[in-house]
Amino acid sequence: MALYNLSTHPGNLSIIITAKAIPPLVNLLKSCKKSSKPAEKCSALLESLMGFDEGRTALTSEEGGVLTVVEVLENGSLQSREHAVGALLTMCESDRHRYREPILSEGVIPGLLELTVQGTPKSQSKAHKLLQLLRESPYRRSEFQPDTIENIVCKIISQIDGEDQSGKARKMLAEMVQVSMEQSLRHLQQRALVCTPSDLPLTNCTSEVSSK
Repeated sequence: MALYNLSTHPGNLSIIITAKAIPPLVNLLKSCKKSSKPAEKCSALLESLMGFDEGRTALTSEEGGVLTVVEVLENGSLQSREHAVGALLTMCESDRHRYREPILSEGVIPGLLELTVQGTPKSQSKAHKLLQLLRESPYRRSEFQPDTIENIVCKIISQIDGEDQSGKARKMLAEMVQVSMEQSLRHLQQRALVCTPSDLPLTNCTSEVSSK
């Protein structure tokens, strides 16, 4: 894909934007398999182009543009999903008030929830940041009331119109919590297995010797 190769040189991105590349990129993403190599390159290029106001405007103006990125986020390869969430995050970070609703309205929450558990480390971090931006208030609570993924998502779900989207998001949240609990349990079990006498506090050993 020639445009992708050109985009690896940052100076060429403005030229690609001027060439109005967003519509053909969206059309290519619509037509190709979301987990394919072409989809990876398209989503990577879109993520780069979201750094430009013209690129963000073109994507939201293109019919099905944001939805197509959300579909890649849900069904793409690990790398494609990472680029897709990165593109949406860049949009929301650039102007949260402008892009929050267009992103939310395309049903992005279930895919983001899945990424927070099953994505690459970068995807997980980006998905978490985007979830924070998508809630009604983007500001953190005090350190005495830290936000969890569950709290953030519950707040977003309460603002989603439509039973289908809300129900799907709630189901994904429940599954995410279950997976998180299972991972925590496995971690505790692994720690218990590798625990050796040397891991025990020295004071216990000393008290036992003195008692004898």
